[in-house]
Amino acid sequence: KIFMNTLKYLQSNEFLLDVDLWRLFANLEELNKISLRFLKSFFETVKEHVSKSDSPMDFSSILRKFFQGDLCQTHQIYCLNYTSAVFYLENLRQREDFGIYLKQWCEQNERCKRLRLPELLVAPLHRLTRYPLLLNNIWKRSTDETEKGFIWSLKEKVEKSIRDLEGKVKWLDNFQKFRQLQEVIIWPQVWDRDKRFFVPEYLKQSLRENNSENILSSANRLLLHEGRLTLAESTRLLDVYLFLFDDFLLITKIKRNKKKYGGSDTGLIPVCPSLAPELQSFVREGGFCTVLDQPIPLDRLTLRNIDPIHVTVFSLRNAFLIQHENRYRQCIAVFLLQAPTETAKKTWMSQIETAISNYTTQHETKKNTAFCFPAESSEI
Repeated sequence: KIFMNTLKYLQSNEFLLDVDLWRLFANLEELNKISLRFLKSFFETVKEHVSKSDSPMDFSSILRKFFQGDLCQTHQIYCLNYTSAVFYLENLRQREDFGIYLKQWCEQNERCKRLRLPELLVAPLHRLTRYPLLLNNIWKRSTDETEKGFIWSLKEKVEKSIRDLEGKVKWLDNFQKFRQLQEVIIWPQVWDRDKRFFVPEYLKQSLRENNSENILSSANRLLLHEGRLTLAESTRLLDVYLFLFDDFLLITKIKRNKKKYGGSDTGLIPVCPSLAPELQSFVREGGFCTVLDQPIPLDRLTLRNIDPIHVTVFSLRNAFLIQHENRYRQCIAVFLLQAPTETAKKTWMSQIETAISNYTTQHETKKNTAFCFPAESSEI
C-alpha cells in the first residue's frame, strides 16, 4: 500500500502519469479489503468463544461466506496478473524517474522493512497457498462430523482452485515468453539468407507476407533448452544461440545492434523475467538473434558426438555435430558446434536426445490412434 498510495500521490501531482496502476497492482485494493474482512470475522469468532467458553466455535458460516464467495476469486485475479506485473515493473525500473520513486520515496520507508516491490508483489500468491493449511487445521480440531465434512470439501475445492490457477499462470508465463521471443528472434528473407536465390523486386512483397515469425505464436509449443554455443564455419568461429523446442531446433546468430532486421531503431525492448538470464542480459544490450537457417524438425535431426582427436586441427573442444535431413533422408545442412565446457556439451546432447525421443513417441502414439480400428464384434 505504501508503494501504491505513493504512486497515486505522485500522479495527482502530475508525476509518472504514464505508469499504469492496474498493470502494476491489479486489484490489490479489493484484495486487501476482502482479506481484512475475513481476518476480522475470523478473530471475532475466536474472541467470542474465549469470552463465552460454553459457546461452540462455529466457523462454518464464516468459511462458507468467504471461501464460497469472493476470497479465492479475488486472489486468482491478482495472481493471473502477477507475471504481467513483474514484466511491466522490470521495464519501468530502467527509467531514472521511476527508480527515484522506488528507492527514495518508498523503499526507505521503515514500514517496508527493507523489502523491495518485487518481494512484496509476490506476497498474495503465498497467502493463497496457505489457505488450505488453515482449513486443514480447523478440520483437525473440529468435533462436529457435519462441520468436518463441510470443511474438508471446502479445503479440496480451494486446493483444486490453486492447481487450476497454477496451470493458468504457467500458460500465461509461457505465452509471455514466446511473445518476447517473437521480438528477439529475427527471420531474414530467403534472398537475404542465401544469395543464390534471386527474387525480382515486384515479387518480394508477396513473399514477405508469408511471415515466418508466426511459427512462435503457438501457445502449445514449449521451450525445453537454450543457450550460447560456437559454430565452426570454414574460415571462422561464429557465436550462435540455440533454442530447443519440443518439436524443432532453431539455430540463430547473435547480432549486437538496436535495429530489427529491415526495420528502424526500436530501442531497448522490455525484457520478460522468465527468459534465460543470459538472453535477458543480451537483449538489454540491444542484441537480437537472427535465424541462421530454417528450423530443424526433431524427426529430421541426427545428433553425432565428435571425438576430441578429430577436431584438434581446428582447436575445437567439447564439439558435437547436428545434421539436418529432408523427408527423403538426404543431408541438407550440417552444423559443427562447440560448447563452453564438457558438461554443457553433455547437457545439450542429452536434452536433444530426450526431445527427439519424446517427439517420436508422441507422434507414434498419435499415428497408432489414428489407424486403430474398433474390435471385431463377436456377432460377426
